[in-house]
Amino acid sequence: MKSIITCGKGVTMLKLGIIGTSSISHHFLEAAHTSGNFQLGAVYSRKIETAENFVEQYQGVKLFDQLNDFFNDSFDVVYIASPNSLHFSQAKMALSAGKHVILEKPAVTQPQEWQDLVETAKDNKCFIFEAARNYHEDAFATIKDFLANKQILGADFNYAKYSSKMPNLLAGDTPNVFSDRFAGGALMDLGIYPIYAAVRLFGKPTHATYQAQKLDNSIDLNGDGILSYPDYQVHIKAGKNITSNLPCEIYTTDGTLTLNTIEHVQSAFFTDHQGNDVQLPIQQAPHTMTEEVADFANMIKQADRTLYQSWIDDATHVHDLLYTMRQDAGIRFEAEK
Repeated sequence: MKSIITCGKGVTMLKLGIIGTSSISHHFLEAAHTSGNFQLGAVYSRKIETAENFVEQYQGVKLFDQLNDFFNDSFDVVYIASPNSLHFSQAKMALSAGKHVILEKPAVTQPQEWQDLVETAKDNKCFIFEAARNYHEDAFATIKDFLANKQILGADFNYAKYSSKMPNLLAGDTPNVFSDRFAGGALMDLGIYPIYAAVRLFGKPTHATYQAQKLDNSIDLNGDGILSYPDYQVHIKAGKNITSNLPCEIYTTDGTLTLNTIEHVQSAFFTDHQGNDVQLPIQQAPHTMTEEVADFANMIKQADRTLYQSWIDDATHVHDLLYTMRQDAGIRFEAEK
């Protein structure tokens, strides 16, 4: 790391670069700045005017419209929140330039791209992280501990939320989130959360399927998947043109564990077959990205290689599953056609 800043009271700050000037980057910066671990130093956009608008509320930030110049700057880690299909090439450049990389989910569109980035990170002594925020929630550690002595019979995990871009789609436009060129769709955007939760709690399934309602470009508006384990199944629902208000449930031989949602979990309670309830000690983080931001900063500073490898392994499983499920549903991105 070339430019780590040590601030008052010995706090070590990581100098941050940003690619992507949408609202999610502002959201990430809220958590990053609040954590006390990151200081924004550089922003890349194809248009300087866009970058200027993005940094109006920040100070002392360098602006770039050329990626080579951007990666030659002296920041330590880059957060990439560009359209999905650009993630791989931009992350590859960043890692080759010696930058740690935080890739907004989905990190890549194909499993071999993830493997390439993992190897490139290793070769350049960098870390690569996928910003799948629910995977890093303390809530899922609490849930996994609670389930440790229970026999799992199955689960229903869902994340379906009506997209703010649906009016544009219905008006005849093709927003990035519904574009085959930019690797959009419900599974990639929202279905990844239930999949990460399943892998976090139960490990890698033996088989996966997915059926979807699709646009003419093959991109899914909503769909239902099944992750098959040796003795049970996890049902997955994802949607961008529908909203689901259903909770998520995990079934055991002793009873049912109910989560209020699959990400930024606020509550989890277990009801046994006699009707008795047990409330799990879940404390919802103040910000949806608080926990992942803290995990990434701690990993860069402390380099717990065993924990890091478990993150890499689980991300590998998730991207294998996403690819398998897309193929099953006939979802093809432009680069694949």
